[in-house]
Amino acid sequence: MTNVLVVSKGHDYDHNAFLAMLAELPDINATLVEQPAAQVILQQPHIADYDAVLFYDMSGIPGVGLTHDRADDNGQPDPAYRQAIEGLLATGTGLVLLNHATVSWPHWPLWRTITGSSFMLQAGELNGKRVPGSGYRGGHGPHPNPTLHLTPQGTHPVLEGLDQGFDITDEIYLKTADFEANVVPLMRGEYEFVSSNFTPPPLAPEQEQADWDHPPGSDLIVWAHAAGNSPVVVSDVGDGPPAYQNPGYQRLLANALHWVASSAARDWARTLGH
Repeated sequence: MTNVLVVSKGHDYDHNAFLAMLAELPDINATLVEQPAAQVILQQPHIADYDAVLFYDMSGIPGVGLTHDRADDNGQPDPAYRQAIEGLLATGTGLVLLNHATVSWPHWPLWRTITGSSFMLQAGELNGKRVPGSGYRGGHGPHPNPTLHLTPQGTHPVLEGLDQGFDITDEIYLKTADFEANVVPLMRGEYEFVSSNFTPPPLAPEQEQADWDHPPGSDLIVWAHAAGNSPVVVSDVGDGPPAYQNPGYQRLLANALHWVASSAARDWARTLGH
């Protein structure tokens, strides 16, 4: 049995459907704790009771009225929370991030390291380059969720039993393509990742939204990488019930949680020496 701490709050979601999905995952014992209480549980000695952490919160975004995360006015975490996350990476605790958790803490460089994503809530500097804000399709935006086929990339424990991939209807993001150089691709989505298919970044200034354009983006939906000593799996999809109730997505999530909690995954992360 893999004991998983699930961290949530800061973004609307169907709690009943999400909890029902977690209950269906084989050999997963999930405990959901909302922010800011989760910031206490993520500290020692409490976190020692868990084999992995699943982040499903959206935190650290100034100016949008979120008060659950104890962030300061510049979107920086409380020092105790910073130390807790740094502690996870030092000890090699496995992490899984879903959907809106990948856009959390945009002004905290360590969180960008953890996600490995190039998603930007508005135009800004990323890895020394000026990039446009990222687009999104579906979710809580004006356009319906797209349906796309997710295709596995190579072989990996997270992909066990998913040889043919699966179709999913859910929110997706338009990200720059260069982030792929630093991650292990796991699943790609069959979709046209061009700005005309996406909604402009919601937190960008009005003029930026009106003039928004984005170069063709990455079709990578699920990836793995290491942050510190921690193995990490990230999935852009996972926004709502169509994903929660999808057998392929359930298998993907269960595989990811079991893998990041394994000694093999921790050994792999340590060898990368990030």
